[in-house]
Amino acid sequence: MSTYENLSVDRDDGVATVTLESSAGRNALTLEMANELASVASTLGDDPEVRCIVLTHEGPFFGSGADLSQLEGDAADAPRLRELASRAHEAIVHFHRTETPVVGGVNGTAAGIGFSFALIPDLLVLGEDATLQFAYPSIGLTGDGGSTFFLPRLVGLRTAKEIVLRDEPIGPEEAVALGLATEVAPAGEFDERLEEVATELADGPTQALGALTRLLTDSYAHGLESHLAAEADALADAARTEDYERGLEAFFGDDEPEFVGR
Repeated sequence: MSTYENLSVDRDDGVATVTLESSAGRNALTLEMANELASVASTLGDDPEVRCIVLTHEGPFFGSGADLSQLEGDAADAPRLRELASRAHEAIVHFHRTETPVVGGVNGTAAGIGFSFALIPDLLVLGEDATLQFAYPSIGLTGDGGSTFFLPRLVGLRTAKEIVLRDEPIGPEEAVALGLATEVAPAGEFDERLEEVATELADGPTQALGALTRLLTDSYAHGLESHLAAEADALADAARTEDYERGLEAFFGDDEPEFVGR
């Protein structure tokens, strides 16, 4: 694994934890960080030894948005913002399309493209200090990072419009109630709970879990007939895995299955 300047990657028993540590203040997204995220997302998503990816952060900011100190505040920023968004989007596509389960952990501020990155994971654990905010209208910009794609799918169109137009901070309990997050970790137990959730997924039949997340995602683009065919294909593929053999044997036995991710 390469050495990165704006993030770190730690592996432990099938779980790869990506910790965002931008060289810019408040974990702001720089072009270098976007390039590194695209690289690590591609690398981990294609690694058969990785059975769960965790995306979390160091310090009080999961992400505060783009590094505004590099901008001039006029039309000359348009190509810079386009380049930054395009590189970040490459990372987001890799994280979104991988068939490795992705767990997010936010216990700080996620705003701007940090908000967008918080929408990517399959499961999102929040800490008591988490705050989510769309934030783009505050500087006269529209959203990027897939925020306008993921948001209505998570919360519904009417609520998505309310979130982006009112642009108010969203606390952890409200985020769960809206469908933006999976759960809030008990006070003082954020790191432990994030590890528990990731380990639970990594210990599961991860090929089947990945196929399931793909089916759910692709359901928006399919008609019923084509989606039923995709389900049948995925079911047949899963039946060829060692995890299926282990699961069926355990079903008729007395022990819990020990899945291996293949």
